[in-house]
Amino acid sequence: MPLWSVIGFGAGIAAWLALPGPSAWVSFLLIAAAASLAGFAAGGGRLERGIGWFGLAMALGCALLWARSALVAAPRLTSTGVVAVSGSVENVERLAARDVVRIILAPAPGRPRLRISIPEDAVPDLLAAGAEVRLRARLTPPMAKPLPGAHDFARDLWFAQIGGVGRALGTVEVTRPAPPRWSLDGLRTRLDRHIRSRLPPSEGAIATALVSGDQGAVPEVDAEAMRRSGLAHLLSVSGLHIAAVIGAAMFASLRLLALSERLALRFNLIVVSAVLGAVTGVGYTLLTGAQVPTVRSCLGALIVMLGMALGRDALSLRVIAVAALLILLARPEALAGASFQLSFAAVTVIVALHSTRFARTHLGPQEEGWVRRTVRSGAGLFLTGLAVEVGLMPFALYHFHRAGLYGVGANLVAIPLTTFVIMPLEALALLLDPLGLSGPLWKATGVAIRLLLWLAQTTAGASGSVVTVPSIPAWSFALMVGGGLWLCLWTTRWRWLGLLPIAGGALAAAATSPPDLLVTGDGRHLAIVDEAGTPAILRERSGDFIRDLLGESSGFDGELPPLAGATYARCTREACVAQLVRGGRSWRILALRSQQRLPWGTLVAACARADLVVAERSLPRGCAPRLVRLDGPALARSGGVSIRLSPTLRIDSVAEQVGDHPWRL
Repeated sequence: MPLWSVIGFGAGIAAWLALPGPSAWVSFLLIAAAASLAGFAAGGGRLERGIGWFGLAMALGCALLWARSALVAAPRLTSTGVVAVSGSVENVERLAARDVVRIILAPAPGRPRLRISIPEDAVPDLLAAGAEVRLRARLTPPMAKPLPGAHDFARDLWFAQIGGVGRALGTVEVTRPAPPRWSLDGLRTRLDRHIRSRLPPSEGAIATALVSGDQGAVPEVDAEAMRRSGLAHLLSVSGLHIAAVIGAAMFASLRLLALSERLALRFNLIVVSAVLGAVTGVGYTLLTGAQVPTVRSCLGALIVMLGMALGRDALSLRVIAVAALLILLARPEALAGASFQLSFAAVTVIVALHSTRFARTHLGPQEEGWVRRTVRSGAGLFLTGLAVEVGLMPFALYHFHRAGLYGVGANLVAIPLTTFVIMPLEALALLLDPLGLSGPLWKATGVAIRLLLWLAQTTAGASGSVVTVPSIPAWSFALMVGGGLWLCLWTTRWRWLGLLPIAGGALAAAATSPPDLLVTGDGRHLAIVDEAGTPAILRERSGDFIRDLLGESSGFDGELPPLAGATYARCTREACVAQLVRGGRSWRILALRSQQRLPWGTLVAACARADLVVAERSLPRGCAPRLVRLDGPALARSGGVSIRLSPTLRIDSVAEQVGDHPWRL
């Protein structure tokens, strides 16, 4: 299978996500089909065939995601309200760090599936998957993308077929308990509780995440430290954990089976141990809830072991391409997720690096003493970690607007610590628990996890540990990704041409200036960014989610100050007026922050003196600013906006980015 065909398939999916609507999708399909026909009709050369397959793959990728988006269409809420709902519980997820339990509720046929959060103290004892419940909840439609460049929650919920979200109010009544049955969900819940009962809260939450993938109990301070230090991937059950579990199962089974001379002579024990490792990996995947990243990693591991059994190269770019293709055929929307992109980018970088002549010559195994072998292995680990960090930086900057700078050093310690110390100790402790001999092992596990947390906190707190950028253009991200793929997939000197789009995309991202004004789609929250790059927020009591959202979108890492304290603004209880100088001229911004209506004459006069007016409610026609009015009705059409005042006025909106995709609200 040509590698570039898989890239073309992904490009077609990405094109459907990026293009605005049906007319653009049809045009793309026609262009891709025309390129495919032209390539196949031109002759039998490799270039012509490559163009033919690439065009065909692009058309298939675009058509597949378009069709899937229509097939998963489900009822959605259209308004907010407090209502009584009843239905069957499909899934229960405990978020211990937030003191809530999140359920997926399926009401009567024809009504939206709901995701509802229940306070921990209101959770009934009999709440479980399969139970029938009745409750009152404040329900809202799926949350739209809050700002240009931010994560699109509505897209996630559309493909998950969830039509509304909310929070339970009052008592939750179980009208019919779940039928008694053994389930992996129940086993996972009991295992999580048992682990947390054997360790202190922070260490227990990390240990739970490593075993079951449940990060709901991880305190926010620890989760933030792991993110800033570049170690957050350790908390998500993915390739590292799957490889550790399968590798341990293969190693143990191979050693045990080799003790029998008869088995060793009659069977290929490597194949047998690979099968046992595969079974263990599938079981671990099911135990952790079979989340998409875990399934993806398990599938990749199974393909690798199949290659080993067939005597093929166990880990190659072709194996990675097959794994990616299988996942995209089943869930093409996974391409848009940071998890898919980060995991496949990391593995691709590793394989591409170790496929080079330099790596084979200087990093591969050689006949030498243990000192030189150790130095060579250490250098290989460092170069691999450095390559992965550099390769993942565009994805981190695009999705999270930040990237850790010291992640290479932290991962060099954290990955072996997690793989060879924490996880084996925890597994042995769980195995010896029934015998009552696990006490010392749990203590050792706690000490090792405390060391991991100390490393994360020390790295995260170091000066200059994180670089932040505002939302970067999608085209610059596409340039960097395309250049990276070109660099990794080619094996000849042509590969170095990939550095040109990488450099172009990186320069464009670095040159992206923060917006001067950010306004969320509901008009309640606003941030004005001063010339030093510090965003000041309209409402001092904004929650952590809004503060993080506004800070990340403006590329600011720190505590957001209130607009009322800014030297360029004057605020009253009802409104704030900011005076900015951008592009050689003065800009006057009026932001209303109270539902209390101002006297008509006062409001009209204030609007007339302002260049831009922002309000969450509808403003009277007499409110006519010189340039832009963003009141409730206007923001309902545009969604959240980011505004740059220089060199010319430019407004980017969520509506422009979402276009006519079916999850548009």
